[in-house]
Amino acid sequence: MKETSNSIWTKPFLMALSNNFFVFLVFYSLLTVLPVYVMAELQGSEAQAGLVTTMFLLSAIIVRPFSGKIIDRLGKKKTLMISVFLFGASSFFYFLISDFYLLMALRFFHGIWFSIASTVLVAIAANMIPDHRKGEGLGYFAMSMNLAVVAGPFLSLALVQFIPYSALFILLAGMMVISFILTFGIQTEETAASLPESAKRLTVKDLIEVRAVPIASVGFLTAFAYSGIMSFISVYAKSVGLFQSVSLFFVVFAAAMLLSRPYTGRLFDQKGPDSVIYPSLFIFAGGLIILSVTHSTVLLLSAGALIGLGYGALLPSYQTMAIQSASRERTSHSTATFFIFYDFGIAAGSVILGMISAGFGFTSLYLISSLVVLVTIFIYKFVSGHSHKNESRNVEVVEQ
Repeated sequence: MKETSNSIWTKPFLMALSNNFFVFLVFYSLLTVLPVYVMAELQGSEAQAGLVTTMFLLSAIIVRPFSGKIIDRLGKKKTLMISVFLFGASSFFYFLISDFYLLMALRFFHGIWFSIASTVLVAIAANMIPDHRKGEGLGYFAMSMNLAVVAGPFLSLALVQFIPYSALFILLAGMMVISFILTFGIQTEETAASLPESAKRLTVKDLIEVRAVPIASVGFLTAFAYSGIMSFISVYAKSVGLFQSVSLFFVVFAAAMLLSRPYTGRLFDQKGPDSVIYPSLFIFAGGLIILSVTHSTVLLLSAGALIGLGYGALLPSYQTMAIQSASRERTSHSTATFFIFYDFGIAAGSVILGMISAGFGFTSLYLISSLVVLVTIFIYKFVSGHSHKNESRNVEVVEQ
């Protein structure tokens, strides 16, 4: 869909945003509940419970480099419909599986379609948003994912107390039916038929967008630090006697993100990415430091507010910079490149920070996470400065 006005809130954009929310809601719901399901229903070990996440991320990481090429070959609309349909169908099959190894196969298959769906949805949304409001628009779009981070675990953990796991799986599959229906109302600009013949050959250029790698590397470090929240916050809260407050942590996280989103998005567009990213990194690091010494609900919720305010602004800012680093027709590749690094950051962080927590405790885990974020400030400074130099050279070439 071509940009015909300055409006962000078009009907296709709302449908794409809703679709993104449902995909990530199901993703985070299963991410939270499946380890419990493996141990409680399949009599699996803790190691096997961890594998349900690892297997999913493994397939997502493997497929992610090829997502841009797949989107080019099929077109955004067809790719979206196929990936959302198969992601939803995979959600239904959890109801039928009672064997751990079949579950691993399903998780691998499911991760493939999550990788493609999440990539094409961002690419579609980016092309719907006017260029001068890209930061604000992608910020709102990313907010649908951040809300799913809260809603997914809350929904799944609350419901399994009252309904069997099979019923939860059917409910999640039903949400994906709604998501698939919404794909029919999403308009896209590119079609596979409009691509040149040269675009149908696989090259290294199809795997990554080189111009997006610098900011994607910053995203890797941020995701690495955030993985400590995603993977260990519930266990940490339980260890300090605050498990009853951990759900409130995510509520405060979401509230801080929601309240700041309109301001940070406009600030990005009007003042540039530095005005958002530098303070957000400092705030994120501060939240992790407070979390590392938490011993009361007040401190836990204060950390949630700061982390929501800081991290909540970083992801959409990075995505916007990745997309803006390349030409419009390379949006899918820029998005895929960013997510490759982001997925690696989550996967690597979950493993390495897990080892740190086992050896030195959760306080060390979150202090090291905060240190990673502080180091990220200097990495971003280098990346940002290099980007500004390239922009200046491009302007000089154009003027000549």
